[in-house]
Amino acid sequence: MLKYIQKRLIISLVTLFIILTVLFLLLELMPGSPFNDEKLNPEQRTLLYEKYNLDKPLYIRYIAYLKNIVLKGDFGNSYTIQKDAPVSDLLKGRLSISVKLGIQALILGSFIGLFFGIIAAIKKNSKIDTLTTVFAVIGISVPSYVFALGLSYFLGYKLKLFPFTYDIYKSFESSILPTIALSMFVIATVARFMRTELVEVLGSEYILLAEAKGLKAKNVIMRHSVRNALIPVVTVLGPITVSLMTGSLVTERIFGIPGIGDLLVTAISVNDFNVVISIAFFYSMFYILMMLIIDVLYGIIDPRIRVAKEAN
Repeated sequence: MLKYIQKRLIISLVTLFIILTVLFLLLELMPGSPFNDEKLNPEQRTLLYEKYNLDKPLYIRYIAYLKNIVLKGDFGNSYTIQKDAPVSDLLKGRLSISVKLGIQALILGSFIGLFFGIIAAIKKNSKIDTLTTVFAVIGISVPSYVFALGLSYFLGYKLKLFPFTYDIYKSFESSILPTIALSMFVIATVARFMRTELVEVLGSEYILLAEAKGLKAKNVIMRHSVRNALIPVVTVLGPITVSLMTGSLVTERIFGIPGIGDLLVTAISVNDFNVVISIAFFYSMFYILMMLIIDVLYGIIDPRIRVAKEAN
């Protein structure tokens, strides 16, 4: 298992290097400039290009950029959003807010989704199963910002149970509504996958054999069935976790959350290349990290997978 993790780490680092290179080249080939202000004359633009070394050849800027990231962890400075401010400072506060909301939504959505999925599978073809299926379809089909608007209006504005805009001084209270809104997709997805997989597992031969030997239904479900049904659920949670932890743009806008998604759109609109590359890089890093964690969890959930990996 350790050798497999080491191998995956090397592959992950190479992948991140390729992603960073592609991002740098794509942004260089894009039309426009960070200095599109009509008030700037050609001489001023030339001075700005010299100041930020944008007048240098592409390969020189690329090598310098890689050195700063690898050796110093420096993603450069912002060109326009907050002039000359280190990108890391811009990301620091916003990233923590988005990650916090994402973790809250993931935990809430996973537990509720697993509960409904297990109950629906056990009560197959019952009213509870039907209601769970309908809710899963709605939760997957309806965007999170629709739930966000509804929660903000009814629970925030009308009933005044929770703050309907984000307040940094009341971070927990004002994060409740966006957390619920973001968790709806997680609940629906986890419940749907868990119900489908658990129904299949419960009908498998080894479960029927365990029941024929007189094992209690509770032990069969919790120790054998649920554990095997979790593998596809863990797989789908990877991409969902990344999207949640890096923020949902529209949901952040609705609740006025100063998260990383809002910063990305602003950076793209003003051609702040350093900020765009940095956020896209963090997205990629989160995704690759989650894929690595999921592979490790596979081995924990199902020892057969761990043995196969060690053999390879």
